[in-house]
Amino acid sequence: MSALSDDEQLNSLKDNTKKYGSAVVSGVLVALIAYFGWTYWQKNQLAAAQLETAKVQQLMDQAASLDVKDANAWNSLTKTADEIVKKYPDSAQAIQTQFMLAKLAYDQGNYAAAEKALKKVEHSKVDDQGLIQLLKLRLAYSQLAQNKYDEALKSLSAVTDPAFKATADEAMGDVYVAKNDIAKAKKAYMSAWDALLERKQERQILQIKLESVGVLVDDPEIERPVLETQMDES
Repeated sequence: MSALSDDEQLNSLKDNTKKYGSAVVSGVLVALIAYFGWTYWQKNQLAAAQLETAKVQQLMDQAASLDVKDANAWNSLTKTADEIVKKYPDSAQAIQTQFMLAKLAYDQGNYAAAEKALKKVEHSKVDDQGLIQLLKLRLAYSQLAQNKYDEALKSLSAVTDPAFKATADEAMGDVYVAKNDIAKAKKAYMSAWDALLERKQERQILQIKLESVGVLVDDPEIERPVLETQMDES
């Protein structure tokens, strides 16, 4: 069998890209979600240029073995991420790169660096409001960790999508607790509680938060008598 000519190889590549491109890109995004611990992107597909996707993959590879305390390694990673943001400012990949930087910084207790990374894409015009809502939530927690309460509340006020509102309300409760404004904390937590109760979503941690501010909620769907059962058996 004769080798394909350059033109034939090029045409074959184009055909394969059209046929398999979305699957390849989706695979990269699924890998990103596994890294971040977020599931939002498992329900979405994104078509992107191969070069852009390759840069995101390169960034992931760097991050997997990064020693955040190594200034040179961190600067190299930041440079790669910033290049993606600069070239594709309104892309999902640009936001994902900053999510990655923010997570690495946050895990190391460098909340200012996490906030800085997220702010680089805060005003992205990406055509996916769900991703922007996640961005605002992560930004708020990086601000809360720095005791920037008013800024955190401002970030959370931008979370209006019903799918994320309960999470934002719970985060607001956390901010108000930190501010020692218990009345507003109760209101925010109860708003989150009502939403989660209606959706029948997990809310054990929120129940503990409510109890910490003096609100006892009855939730028959949560199995609580573990200690009592152990006592009966002993």
